Amino acid sequence: MMKSQRRRRHMLCSAAVIALGMFLFTICPPRPAQGAVSGETNVTLRTYLCREATKITNGAVHDFPQTADIWAGKRPKRLQQYYEMMGIDHLMAMPQRPPLNVKITGTLDREKYRIEKLYYESLPQLYVTANLYIPKGLSGPAPAVLYVCGHSPGQKVPYQPHARRWAELGFVTLIVDSIQLGEIRGFHHGCYREGWFNWYSRGYTPAGVELWNGIRGIDLLQARPEVDPQRIGVTGISGGGAMSWWLGAADERVKVVAPVCGTGTMKSHVVDRTVDGHCDCMFFINYYGWDLADVGALIAPRPLLVASANRDGLYSIESIRECCGCIEQLYKRIGASDKFKFVETPGPHSYHPKSRTEIFAWFIKHLMDRDVRPETIADVDTRNEAEKDLLVYGDNPPADQRVTTVQDWFIPLAEPPAVTDMTSLDVARKRIVEALKQKTFHHFPTRPTYLRERVMMRDDQGSSNSRILFNPDEGFELVANLRVPRAARELRRAPCLVWLRSPRSARGEAESAVGRLDPKWARLIVNTRGVWETSWGEDQQWHLRRASAIIGRTIASMRVYDALRALELARGLPEVDPKRVGIGGDGEMAVVAAYAALLDGKVSALVLSNPPASLDLPSAKDGTGPATELLGALRIADIPVAAGLVCPANLVFVGQPPDSYNWAIETYKKLNLASKVAIVPNLGAWKAD
Repeated sequence: MMKSQRRRRHMLCSAAVIALGMFLFTICPPRPAQGAVSGETNVTLRTYLCREATKITNGAVHDFPQTADIWAGKRPKRLQQYYEMMGIDHLMAMPQRPPLNVKITGTLDREKYRIEKLYYESLPQLYVTANLYIPKGLSGPAPAVLYVCGHSPGQKVPYQPHARRWAELGFVTLIVDSIQLGEIRGFHHGCYREGWFNWYSRGYTPAGVELWNGIRGIDLLQARPEVDPQRIGVTGISGGGAMSWWLGAADERVKVVAPVCGTGTMKSHVVDRTVDGHCDCMFFINYYGWDLADVGALIAPRPLLVASANRDGLYSIESIRECCGCIEQLYKRIGASDKFKFVETPGPHSYHPKSRTEIFAWFIKHLMDRDVRPETIADVDTRNEAEKDLLVYGDNPPADQRVTTVQDWFIPLAEPPAVTDMTSLDVARKRIVEALKQKTFHHFPTRPTYLRERVMMRDDQGSSNSRILFNPDEGFELVANLRVPRAARELRRAPCLVWLRSPRSARGEAESAVGRLDPKWARLIVNTRGVWETSWGEDQQWHLRRASAIIGRTIASMRVYDALRALELARGLPEVDPKRVGIGGDGEMAVVAAYAALLDGKVSALVLSNPPASLDLPSAKDGTGPATELLGALRIADIPVAAGLVCPANLVFVGQPPDSYNWAIETYKKLNLASKVAIVPNLGAWKAD
């Protein structure tokens, strides 16, 4: 009898397993080979960023042409992209640059040169302090050097031996202060130290200001009678090494370039975490996924010497060699191999006698047309002028200076578009979406991964609950929970609200937020990357925000992609009416929902709970808390504009929105769609149609 019972139980279990297998095959079909996810799933975000940074470095200059003539034809487009990433495209497009208004405040007369202490205005009230070293006994216009300072307090004072030696060698030399450590102190460490991650949303990098100041420095040199305007070179170390790259790439008037200890790869900055030690001025706003070698390509075929130390804590020697090897191959391809040189020196992040004398010889060769062996050139000496003698202002800087606030006005931000009817709204929306896709969200994958698997559970109240695993991007398996109330199940297909769970939210918080929604609506609660299963500790937030930005994305922009895939997921569910899918979120996730809705273009509703007033808001200094920055979005469309452009979808505010959203509300009114806007205390008060 017992054997018979065991056999019967075994047969029942087998039948149940077979039935369950057939059910799961129906709702979880096998993944297709095409577009399947490869490798690990649920990698950490840092691992993902390391992978993406490696792709950027491995892809640097790979698509550049094989000949100098073809490259010359393609260079203008790349140069324009570079100007955009530096935030100076609007300045380079000016038909006429403003006057420099050079003021000489004093002169020092020395045996072989004189020093003019001066300042100029690169833009009105953007003052740049500098010392101009002019060799004595010039018989005609001489070659010139723009020496750009690194991150040393006092700037032109500690770096004066270099400017002095250049003058002794016959070069007119302009040594310029940076805005961070010059005589008027500005800010380089916005994201690094101040919590100004809104710089990324502005498309602002202090590198752009320093680049512009350097370009105007070249304007100054070219206007001097002592200078041959066709023979100008740029060099500097550390921050000045980066500025040498920036200036050489941006301005073809620079004929010779020599960056020192300012060279590395995006791969190394993320993988080796050297980004953590770098000032914000060392990076451009990476809209187009460039590596430093791509910047170096803009210098080609002009003479370029790269000098770096082999024990530099800010740049691994492997990354330096990799970057230089990539550029060297480009120079060879375009027939200019004699115009590139890499000098590796022993020691830490610093000059070496070899690097200095090699650079002296390089400039003499290419700006003076003389071959001189480096070892025959005397190095710098240690004679120094007193700091007080080199200062330009003394104790009286201009009262109207705008150096300390340059980050607030240097980049022109977009105004809301003029919308008078649906036609003008459609035109504005198309323009803005295209710009966002080209820059802010350029990193979105072009080959979507397989989307979903599902395990269904059914509760006792007639509602169905499903746990859905989906893969928005390679390496990430995210979780969404679908709840279809009884009333919604009675419909053939129900409308659905995709709700983005907030980071750091408590268990049940998202469920409570959507719990009062009309029971005829399904709810899909989505955990984007960094939320719950794929979360990271707050101690990683500062690093992840900066590491993401230097390779052309942000935490928020990656979540926007997850949200777009979640909308795709929702529309493919058999319980859901694909034409009636909305999206919403609270706080920082309201930002994600707004931009996802705008890019998607098909949502029936956008629900914003406690949305930030703008992307132009600072963060905690340690980088913890909400991460809403989106690269360059403020140059295209702020959050309220993104929200307004989802018109004619329902626009729902949970709680009173900030005044900045009045543009969106007024736009709906202009288009006679005021009934589509709702301001409610909770979702239960929204009369969803």
